[in-house]
Amino acid sequence: MDRKTRLPGRSRISYAKWGYIFIAPFFIAYICCTLIPQLMTFYNSLFMNYRDGLMQVGPKFVGLDNYVKLFSPDNTGNIGILKYFCNTMILWIMGAVPQFVIAMLLAVFFTSYRLNIRGQHFFKTVIYMPNLIMASAFSMLFFTLFSNIGPVNQILISAGWIDTAIDFFSMKITVRSLIATMNFLMWFGNTTILLMAGIMGIDQSIFEAATIDGANAWQVFRRVTLPLLMPILIYVVITALIGGLQMFDVPQVLTKGMGMPDRTSTTMVMYLNNFLTTSKNYGMAGAVSVVLFIISAAMSFIVYGTLNKQYKNMK
Repeated sequence: MDRKTRLPGRSRISYAKWGYIFIAPFFIAYICCTLIPQLMTFYNSLFMNYRDGLMQVGPKFVGLDNYVKLFSPDNTGNIGILKYFCNTMILWIMGAVPQFVIAMLLAVFFTSYRLNIRGQHFFKTVIYMPNLIMASAFSMLFFTLFSNIGPVNQILISAGWIDTAIDFFSMKITVRSLIATMNFLMWFGNTTILLMAGIMGIDQSIFEAATIDGANAWQVFRRVTLPLLMPILIYVVITALIGGLQMFDVPQVLTKGMGMPDRTSTTMVMYLNNFLTTSKNYGMAGAVSVVLFIISAAMSFIVYGTLNKQYKNMK
């Protein structure tokens, strides 16, 4: 049908305009709620604007001084933003690697036409339930369980395995492990559901043909499932990476905002939040936000390019 159709007794009707009308709310919301705040964040990062006690300093235009200060070593010779970026990546990798592995295994297991597992809706609900729990509640639960007087220490002492309570929050490895475990428990269900949807979208006749040709389970997964699932896998990895770089609530609540021990569990967003809650330094907070945005975009492009190249090589 032509874009414009003349109806009896009526003027021309343009059908093309309705497409623009339907998508207009998204662009309006994006411009007002995302694009303009992003531009304002970059604009504010060019100003010195903070509170010193009861006195407000600025706003005063300082150009890129906030960025220079951000990447300047402190009294100990460390560059804070690089340290916190490394903390964030370590915490994300510790939780993301088992998340992807377990989610992939569960997705393949539940969608296997050979096993034909019943009650998939029940299992989907069960594995997704941890994602419904608020991160702050999850963190408070783990803080209570692993505190010096918590159930974990009491069980270990009662069993005779330890004599005194273990201070889990004074050791870097235990704090990071707890944060990674919580992130894994909260998000592996969501990843499993997405991967299951991707596998279920593959024509089952392809799996049957591979089996008839003599391919074993690993060969079917390596040569059939993984290449066809790669577009979904790229989406899952990139969204998980962006979410990991924005990690805040779990370590913030678990460590009471201190990133203990010795700031080894302080993430990029926790570092940003310190500027907003302590000195009200909006200029430095804006600079951290812009750097975080650039890092997220750069790493997303790198992951997309790497996985997409592997996907093309698998074809």
